[in-house]
Amino acid sequence: MVRILTGLCAALLLALNTVVCCTPLFVVSLIKLCLPFAAAQRLTDELMRHIHEAWISNNKAWMNLLGGIHWKVEGLQGLDYQHSYLVTSNHQSWVDILVLQYVLNRRIRPLKFFLKRELIWVPIIGLAWWALGFPFMKRYSKAYLAKHPEKKGEDLLTTRRACAKFRGKPTAIFNFAEGTRFTQAKHAAQASPFRHLLKPKAGGIAFVLDAMGEQLQSMVNVTIFYPQGAPGFWDLLCGRVGEIHVLFEELPIPAQFIGHSYDQDEAYRALFQTWVNTLWTQKDATLARLEAD
Repeated sequence: MVRILTGLCAALLLALNTVVCCTPLFVVSLIKLCLPFAAAQRLTDELMRHIHEAWISNNKAWMNLLGGIHWKVEGLQGLDYQHSYLVTSNHQSWVDILVLQYVLNRRIRPLKFFLKRELIWVPIIGLAWWALGFPFMKRYSKAYLAKHPEKKGEDLLTTRRACAKFRGKPTAIFNFAEGTRFTQAKHAAQASPFRHLLKPKAGGIAFVLDAMGEQLQSMVNVTIFYPQGAPGFWDLLCGRVGEIHVLFEELPIPAQFIGHSYDQDEAYRALFQTWVNTLWTQKDATLARLEAD
């Protein structure tokens, strides 16, 4: 019963935090729309970034109030708030996002995700994502492109336009390379060659590099491990998460992977997939080592 009450209180704090922070965020975004001047745009962008970071800090506060989480974090040295990064991680739970925000808040710029265009209609949050400048994109399936070859490359052009707003500004773009949360059922359905991971979708990372690779300082490869097993979001709210390991590895982005078309260059695609699979092999070994400790 105590855990249930804790979960309800944490959920209430999360909801209140979202409403309280979104209110000034929407006001500032309206001012930004009404004042399309460079100085006003810079000022409103700064204000919205601080609101975003305040929302994350408030979430950290209620997570700390829950108590009981033992954090083990490695590899944060060298990350710079003034640099731009591509961040990727393994994905086991919706808790992963709050974990990443908890650890990275104000160390690098707030993480921005590439989102499906339809998500802009999610109540409150969709509008907040739009106001904060999250890039919305529309990717066409292979089946659709086979029927409409004239659309090839259009999704990349749309994404490049969305990323243009980040030019000259420190930015952290985030991508879950697996594309979905790990479950044993998904692992079996994929016949994944990795023990603790799903197959990475190299195209997602390549898409980011193609769109804005020239302005990225490096890639931050994150490994998240839950010694007691991947928790659900309700487990986090109820204070049932005992320990979290987060390992960071900053990697240079190979020059040959910038400015190439993943969809249209077969040789580049094969080389890039080999690189990402090598990273995933190393990540799988890291998770095996953490599990054995």
